[in-house]
Amino acid sequence: MVTSPHALASEAGLEILRDGGTAIEAAIAIGATLAVTYPHFTGLGGDAFWLISDRAGNVRTLSGIGQAAQTLPAFGDAIPTRGPGATLTTAATVDTWDRAYAISRDVWGGRQDWSALFRRAIAYAHEGFPVTPSQHFWQTFRADELGGWPGFAQTFMPDGAIPAIGTTLRQPALGRSLERIASHGAREFYEGELAERIVAGLRAVGSPLRMADLAGTAARDALPLRVPYRGGELLSLPPPTQGVTTLQILGILDRFDLAGIAEGSADYYHLLVEAVKEAFIERNRYVADPEFVDVPAEAMLSPARLDAMAARIDPARALDWPHVYQHGDTVFLSAVDREGRCVSVLQTVYFDWGSGVMAGDTGILWHNRGAAFSVDPTHHNAIQPGKRPFHTLNPGMYLKDGKPRLLYGTQGADGQPQTLSAVLTRLIDYGMDPLTALARPRFLLGRTFSDAGDSLKLEADAGTDVIAALARRGHEVSVISPQSPLAGHPGVIAIGEDGALAGAHDPRSDGVAMGV
Repeated sequence: MVTSPHALASEAGLEILRDGGTAIEAAIAIGATLAVTYPHFTGLGGDAFWLISDRAGNVRTLSGIGQAAQTLPAFGDAIPTRGPGATLTTAATVDTWDRAYAISRDVWGGRQDWSALFRRAIAYAHEGFPVTPSQHFWQTFRADELGGWPGFAQTFMPDGAIPAIGTTLRQPALGRSLERIASHGAREFYEGELAERIVAGLRAVGSPLRMADLAGTAARDALPLRVPYRGGELLSLPPPTQGVTTLQILGILDRFDLAGIAEGSADYYHLLVEAVKEAFIERNRYVADPEFVDVPAEAMLSPARLDAMAARIDPARALDWPHVYQHGDTVFLSAVDREGRCVSVLQTVYFDWGSGVMAGDTGILWHNRGAAFSVDPTHHNAIQPGKRPFHTLNPGMYLKDGKPRLLYGTQGADGQPQTLSAVLTRLIDYGMDPLTALARPRFLLGRTFSDAGDSLKLEADAGTDVIAALARRGHEVSVISPQSPLAGHPGVIAIGEDGALAGAHDPRSDGVAMGV
């Protein structure tokens, strides 16, 4: 089974599984296709994160975060969020594909040819694909900004206007870049002729990235963080991702009897929101690149720490708290192969459309993750040469009896841990199937791209009684439409004890799960 936010990408992964490919090989094909068909949320010029497991539950992670340039410009009060001034870090997605492929080949005995994994992506780049509702929405939403993004209009507005839903969009320059990676290997992106053209294009518009920066880009292979939950274990990636934050939220919730709380009630939403607040306070205090600062991730997940955080939650009153907003947009993809091996993956360009900057003539849209750094030299996430920025991405797995049972992740920056708290409690505590769990009303606490208020945004189908009850507890509730894009685009694959699979991608997205 596979799942992703775009049907063509899911089909690309399914084709690899039908040919006997591994879950890793299928995920690479999905990720490459999404780089073409979902360009507003992912691409070659971004970062990626993997959880990889065999049937027995031996889990490893790949953290693909591009590092800051070795030579950085002077900054004023803030780092630019768009344009050349935001192209400060390298991109590690392609390197995660390379490292994952090596695991598939050397550990899992994968036999799919590297170049075959890019066949569909290359075809969609050259021959075109129908513009999705999601792409049209985000391009229309940014209409006033697009004109200032170097090279953007030539690629994504070929007729001088935002393409309508269903219009065929071709990206021949991106197709040629994918062909170079397919034929010369992943390091072509970092050290080859393609790398030279990427750097030349970025340098021409004022980016500080150079060939040595690309050549020094490498994904980290590490063991996952873990926290107990309802007789199993939830796993996520170590810092500088906010994986520890999602695990803290669920670790707090594990200390409450959700079986005695009605799903979808005011008590339910209040408890989840207050757990989110406790974890976000710690995230904003500690999480950064552990190669530069001390991040006490294990202590943050200790039973004593989680006990104390749970004890601070007032069941009758909302906490007034100092929220710090984190932005970002992402795609989740996942695959399970016939041997029960599985992957849970997120890819990103940070903001929708990343920096907005095209890397010269390569067709590659560069991300703006460097904007996540702080310019305060005393801040734990202060920008420094070679440092990796804080990342919101955190795909996950749930193990029961030591074996993978749930693969999950979501788009949504600050909303990722919040969305996952709702989805996972509905799957694990309330026994819902993936599609039901994904379709239920969700919330988003804090600012968004369209709302500067730190309100609790709740989908209207949660009900007027629930909304009123939350307001009485001190929550500043803003009602958003049912199935709102603000609520994230998660995906889930559930693996039964007998190996049976059930999967879904969020009905708020353009995605779909598919099985062989």
